[in-house]
Order: sequence, then structure tokens, then C-alpha cells
Amino acid sequence: MDTQRVDGSMVSRRNVIVSATAGVAALVAAGAAGAARGKDADAAPPAAAPATGHPGHTGHAVPVAARAVAPFSVRMPVPKVLKPQSTKGDTDVYAITAKKAKVEILPGTRTEVLTYAGMFPGPTLRVRTGRTAVVKHTNDLGMGTVAHLHGGVTPAGSDGFPMDTVAPGKSREYTYPNQQRAATLWYHDHAHHMEAEHVYGGLAGFYLIDDPAQDSLRLPSGDYDIPIMLRDARFDEKGRLVFQLHDFEHRNTILANGKPQPYFPVAARRYRLRFVNASNLRTFTLRLGKDTQVAQIASDGGLLAAPAAVRSWRMTPGERIEVVVDFSRFKVGSKVVLTDAEAGPVMRFDVGRSATPDTSRVPDRLSTIPALPAATGKRKIVLSFDPVRNRFLINGKQFDQKRVDAEIKRGTTEIWTLTNDAGNFAVPHNFHPHLVQFRVLDRNGRPPAPAEAGVKDTVAVGPGETVRLQATFGPYTGRYAYHCHMIDHSSSGMMAQMKIV
Repeated sequence: MDTQRVDGSMVSRRNVIVSATAGVAALVAAGAAGAARGKDADAAPPAAAPATGHPGHTGHAVPVAARAVAPFSVRMPVPKVLKPQSTKGDTDVYAITAKKAKVEILPGTRTEVLTYAGMFPGPTLRVRTGRTAVVKHTNDLGMGTVAHLHGGVTPAGSDGFPMDTVAPGKSREYTYPNQQRAATLWYHDHAHHMEAEHVYGGLAGFYLIDDPAQDSLRLPSGDYDIPIMLRDARFDEKGRLVFQLHDFEHRNTILANGKPQPYFPVAARRYRLRFVNASNLRTFTLRLGKDTQVAQIASDGGLLAAPAAVRSWRMTPGERIEVVVDFSRFKVGSKVVLTDAEAGPVMRFDVGRSATPDTSRVPDRLSTIPALPAATGKRKIVLSFDPVRNRFLINGKQFDQKRVDAEIKRGTTEIWTLTNDAGNFAVPHNFHPHLVQFRVLDRNGRPPAPAEAGVKDTVAVGPGETVRLQATFGPYTGRYAYHCHMIDHSSSGMMAQMKIV
């Protein structure tokens, strides 16, 4: 990847010191700015809003690129669905190569990025529950890579453990049984110490599990089922992608499916929009138009029990949220802006045509959430930062592949209490365990909001917050990681290892 790479190996002491003095103030200022923008969401936006609100923000303005991109001047593409190379019985075989490619992100400029199959973002794998997918990953890059299916319930050998790298020029097959609920998942690189740079460089794509049993729900489908990968980026004056670890403040170009502030034409009918936050650090708080009410139908692990009427939805890195938007409530010719509370306009939906009769719907009941079995164990997980040694920690320790942090018997159910020990450093975190999906029991002692009441695999844990979750560990044995999915943090050691026995 032809990038401008700045201080990219470990967290810098300067950024941490800045965090202590500016982090909380930046968060407050960003919240106030977001609230102010909320009053005129449909007004003409700036080309790029300054990013604030994460430790590392210094308040210095840095050009994104020499040539500004006019808002809503490029169309958002829908990632291509990859076809299997072969099918035999209940198994589909796919092939993906990780390689460098030059793609047009900023109009008129070709930027070198890291890709799966030459695409940015990578191709979508669309599979069915109960059908096994075997994905052969070939590494055509100059460094080791690891493919992780985020949200996948997979055998340890196919999970993408951070140290199980595929060497340059080599291939590896990952087997995904897909014996789990239909859901919006995503796959991305997880090579330890390099995962932040690799995902930022472009190694990410959608993995959608469908279940024919849900067809009777008549949710929007086909051309009206749109996956949208959101992330931020920083470009230099030559249009090169710039990577710097913990560089939140300068990643102020917002991309939707790899395009800056794009538009997307829609018909005046219902659409199912599947969002994934593929940013390294940024949290999105999204709303449509002037507080348009939409129906949230799913989170990380699939459909909610019932739709939740929301006017905004919040996603930390790695989280997914699905909403159904009825664009028939807007007049043909309307231009409806999707806005982030901090970064400003993200993309625009152009209601350009009437639709044939819309037979889709959002039923009052969507799914049955699996019951919570009795818990047989409890654990405490503390997420923290050590300002003396400049280290991100879980339970006071950095990741060590030789150390097992939790040994858990297969099939047992545990309650984990997650605490963000902010201390004097208001550092936001979130939490993602591999292998298992979980239920949020409470946040700061209060029941989860409807949007968090479903099946999850990634959860926000803000400064000073405590979140309790419950998970059943299995069905596979072996070693699996759990970590903060603000992946600049996990690249810096905020990760641990559990062994299912």
C-alpha cells in the first residue's frame, strides 16, 4: 500500500498526554457541535467536517487532500457478491486473494490500498444458514495476514487467531459451518500488531448469512437490501491513504462503501439498510434527515425480537445495525441526508422514482431470541490504560500468546462484568469476544435499551461505564481472543486469550 505512514508502530506518549488534557473537553465540544448540527441536518454540509472526540485529538487542522471533494458528487456502490468457485452437497467453496490495488476513492485520483480480490471494500459473501462455506484465502501481500469472520461461530482453526498468520505467497482454507442465526457479519484481517493498519488499509468485507425461514417475514430484499460499510480515512495532498496509530483527529474523510460522502438513488418504498462500522476508532451516531423515525430490526447477531422505533442509532467499531427506512414518506425528488452527530453529513439518499407496488413490510414480531440459560460462572474484565508505560490493558495485562487468561469449560454459561477504568484518562473502549455471541444484561445497572436487547458480539463500554453480559461458550474447543475492537487499541496489546476446554 503506497501510504504516508506516520509513527505507526506503537502508541505515542505525546498523543497519550494530549488525551489526558484534551480528551474529555473534545468529547463535550463534539457533543455540543453535534447537537447544534442536529437543528439543520438537511442544510448544505461542508465538504469535510473536522473530527474530534477521541483521545489523540489536538485541535490542529490538517488538510485532508489538496483537492476538496464536493459532497454528494459520487454514487455509492453496492459491494459485489462473490460467487462460489464450486458447490458440492451442502458446501460452497470460495477463493479470495489479499493484494494491493489502486482504486478510485477521491474522484479523479487512484489510491493504492490493501484489498480482498482487488475490491475496496472487499467482495460480499452471501451464504445460507446450515450450508458450510469454505473460503480459501491467498496472501499476495508482503506481510502476514489472518482472516477473521467477525461474529462467526467457527472452529478454532478457522477463527483467525491473531498469531495464526498466512505467510506471503501462501494460502489457507477457513471453514465456516454457518450453524447460527441469520445476521450481518463481516470479515477482516486480524494479524496482531498489524490488524489496525491492515483493516484501515482496506482488508474488510461483508459476510451475510441468510435464513430461508425468514422469507415469510417479507422484509425488503433483493435490490432493496443494501449493505453499507462506514469508516473514516485520512488522505495526504497526493491522495494517498495516511496511517498513523491512534490518529483519530485527522481521519476526517467519511467513506460509505469506499466513497466519500456519496449519494445513493432510491425508490419511494421500503429499504433494508445493513450498517457496519468498520472504522478503527470512530463511533457513529447516525440519524436520517430531520430526525426521521426508522425501524431498527437487527443488531450484531441478527433480528431483534421486535422492531424498535429509533430516530438515531449508535455504532462503535465492529458493531452492526440494520434499519428499515420507508422512503415513500418523502416526495419523489427529495434528497435525504444521513448525518453523524460528530462528523456531519455521511451520505445522501435521492428519492428519484416511484416504485412498483411494495409488498415488503416490518412485522410486529421478528424473531425469538434464544433464552438465557442459568449462569455457572462469573468473571470481571477491566479495560484500562497505563499512562506511565503507555499501554492499553485488559485486567492489568497486555496480550501474551503464551498466557491463557481464561479457561472455560465448553457448554458452560458465564456472566462477565466489563468495566472501563477510565481513571484520569477518558478513553472510550468496546469489547468483542471471538467464538460466542452474548446478551447484554445491563448497562450501569440499568436494563439494556431495545437496540441492545438482541444478540450481540460487540458492545460499547464508555469511560467509567460497567456493562454485564452473558454468554454460553462453545460449541467448539480451542483458543480464542477477546479484545477491544477499537482496533488501534488491540494492535497495542488490549487483547487477551481464552481457552475453551
